[in-house]
Amino acid sequence: MSLFEAIILGFIQGVAEFLPISSSGHLAIFKNFFGLSEAGIAFDILLHVGTLVAVFICFWSDIWELIVGGFGIVIDVCKNIGRYFSNLFNKNNKEYKMKEYIEIISTPFRRYVMLIIIATIPTGIMGIVLKDMIEAVSATLIVPGICLLMTSIILLIADNAKDGNEDESNVSYKKAGFVGICQGFATMPGISRSGTTVTACLLVGMDRAFAVKFSFIVSIPAILGAAVLDIPDLFKEGITSSDMINYVAGTLVAAVVGYVCIKTMLQIVRKKKFKVFSIYCAIMGLVSIVGFFLI
Repeated sequence: MSLFEAIILGFIQGVAEFLPISSSGHLAIFKNFFGLSEAGIAFDILLHVGTLVAVFICFWSDIWELIVGGFGIVIDVCKNIGRYFSNLFNKNNKEYKMKEYIEIISTPFRRYVMLIIIATIPTGIMGIVLKDMIEAVSATLIVPGICLLMTSIILLIADNAKDGNEDESNVSYKKAGFVGICQGFATMPGISRSGTTVTACLLVGMDRAFAVKFSFIVSIPAILGAAVLDIPDLFKEGITSSDMINYVAGTLVAAVVGYVCIKTMLQIVRKKKFKVFSIYCAIMGLVSIVGFFLI
């Protein structure tokens, strides 16, 4: 893979990961059309690292609060469970309840942490179960094409979704789980992860600005989990020094372009302008399907 090809793939990853057009679908189509099968697991992992960097830069204040909230939950649970068992064996304390000692959602950001965890569980399970199938169908053009057509429909649904008002302070855990399930299905090449999760958030009544933020932040554990699953395959690849230079270049491009596209996506959702992306996904889906039968 040349430096130019690495930069192009990095650009595609940065654009399609955050704009609702499916990075996995576009990468699969590009690799199939241009015969880039040598762009392996290592490069895919680094491209996702680049997009993660973009998420961290855009939402660093929220992510830092979530990290602090997560550690706070662990500390309080351990401390208060110890207090519970101490009182359990204290003869002078006959009345005690576990819920009196565990306050894991005492702040909105701690509740936010729990929402992310709950959304990540079904995504992780589905990612593990579907991993081999996803890799197999990514080598063809027909499946990404069909999935891009599905993304086109999903985006039309998003444009017509009613405005909600729920955020981390009042959205239910059940709704977070639903978003996680939708994100799990979006691991299929051609189904936009951002488009699917934002649509799911809007359908369950989330505020539009929070829907985008939740969609991107919930992608962090999903992307990290996918990278971890790919690590065993990473050692099977032989990477030269020239390959690494190309990989780093592609990663940097993915990060910079991804940052711009996150900012763009915030405006798209607020102004309900998914229609143009819906049309684009439909066209690309048809091109992919036609290419399957012609190539």
